[in-house]
Amino acid sequence: MNHDTYDDSYIRGILDSVKTIAMVGASPVNVRPSYFAFKYLAERGYDMIPVNPGHVGKSLVGKPFAASLKDIGRPFDMLDIFRSSSHIMPIVEEALTLSPLPKVIWMQLGARDDAAAAKAEAAGIKVVMNRCPKIEYGRLSSEISWMGVNSRTLSSKRAPMPVHGQRLSLNRVSVGGGSTLAADRAAKDRSDPA
Repeated sequence: MNHDTYDDSYIRGILDSVKTIAMVGASPVNVRPSYFAFKYLAERGYDMIPVNPGHVGKSLVGKPFAASLKDIGRPFDMLDIFRSSSHIMPIVEEALTLSPLPKVIWMQLGARDDAAAAKAEAAGIKVVMNRCPKIEYGRLSSEISWMGVNSRTLSSKRAPMPVHGQRLSLNRVSVGGGSTLAADRAAKDRSDPA
């Protein structure tokens, strides 16, 4: 597979199908990128598992840290690697010893290991490299556009709140987005000159 670019349908298919995500390199420090990505995905309904041997005994948004993938003790659908490229191969090799295997191995922005990807794909695992699931979820669900990022429009006005017909989730329960009947009624009331 060409890992330089991914079809939106490939990324959306992954984000729609996985439910449990183990994040290796997760941090409980609230200014770290892994903290933001972990929290965001948890708020979008994913069952998140933080993996970091340096933080065992702590928790991240109420989820206890595991020291390694083997210490998780239950299956997970996706492995999200929040480590530099030089650490990827040993993590992928550990993942390949698990039963059942994860369905997806996702390497964060700046992380790429083509040899590790080839090993995972040979075992039937889908691979994404140099992408962030938080960013991809936001882009594909239109949350990023609604927030005014990458909208191709320069304006000092905030975009209107989404109404019926616009989703801010990928067909899953979302704490941080999505329309509600109350919001739809409020939008209708504003537009009706009655």
